[in-house]
Amino acid sequence: MIIDDAMLRRLWLGVAWFGVGLIIFLSLTPSPPAIALGTFNAKYEHIAAYAVLMLWFCQIYLSTAQRGWIALLLITLGVTLEFLQRATGFRAFEVADMVAGASGVGLGWLLAPPRLPNWLTLAQSLLSDGRGGDGGIR
Repeated sequence: MIIDDAMLRRLWLGVAWFGVGLIIFLSLTPSPPAIALGTFNAKYEHIAAYAVLMLWFCQIYLSTAQRGWIALLLITLGVTLEFLQRATGFRAFEVADMVAGASGVGLGWLLAPPRLPNWLTLAQSLLSDGRGGDGGIR
């Protein structure tokens, strides 16, 4: 199998969209898995989930405009999911969860390249070390 830059980018995007799907599922499932983080459990989970997702997307989308759109869409996702949770009847609606999600998006953007390394670029450079003349790794 040959992994080139385009395939790695598609894989990276696939993982990002899997993360979006996972957040949607975990937000709307009747009994999400419990992680014991203390009193502010759900808030930390929201911050971490949205920070990782924003940071992951920021490995691909480098311009401020692109990142602005991603941030807006992720914040909109978080707000929409809270309203959907209220509509389910078995999940709670909390404005604090919206704030936590938006804070996570901000944190992810703050940590994004160039402040932290671009892991996608690093993966591409590591793969390029083993490439043959056809531009892929076997």
